[in-house]
Amino acid sequence: MRPSESWSGARLTLALAAVTAAAWALAGLLQLHNWAALRAGFIPADLAVDLPLTWLTPLSATLVHAHIFHLLFNLLILLFCGRPTETVLGPAGLALLYVVGAYAAAAGHYLVDPDDLTPMIGASGAISAVLGAYAILFGRNRVKVADPRLALWLHALWLMAAWIGLQMIVGLTFAGTGVRIAIAAHIGGFLAGVLLANPLLLFRYRNA
Repeated sequence: MRPSESWSGARLTLALAAVTAAAWALAGLLQLHNWAALRAGFIPADLAVDLPLTWLTPLSATLVHAHIFHLLFNLLILLFCGRPTETVLGPAGLALLYVVGAYAAAAGHYLVDPDDLTPMIGASGAISAVLGAYAILFGRNRVKVADPRLALWLHALWLMAAWIGLQMIVGLTFAGTGVRIAIAAHIGGFLAGVLLANPLLLFRYRNA
């Protein structure tokens, strides 16, 4: 399957990118970045005390970013992978992928340290799900193994490793700002995308 080069079927992707960028710009304009991280970020330890709206923070966290490069890097991957993925899965499929990815990322982050008081912020987890689906839908057999399915999974794992590696480079660039890379969150989101890609594709074209 070849990725689409048209934006006509990627309106949700563009809307997600626009809303995410607008949220970051508004927080910066009002000088509320730190406040937004604490209020909208996902804090694993908060689940133990069941604070109001805590269960919505995996979604609200996707609208909060540490700095402009964190935002731009995430939006670049969202636009690159979201356009072809939405074209194939449709806006409803992409929306489900994004939401499930956000919660899968939060779950992965929570499992590593349930008592962590540091807010997890950024759309990386949700975007990891889009990247995972993209890897399955548009991956090519570039690995010399007999089983094409295994080759596709190896390709997907390579993309996941590259994605996490690039995120770590961005994090190290701004190490003095206290930014931490939630690797488990990226893995959780990515796996959600890999597992949902084909079911969502079959569901959309079930009557075709």
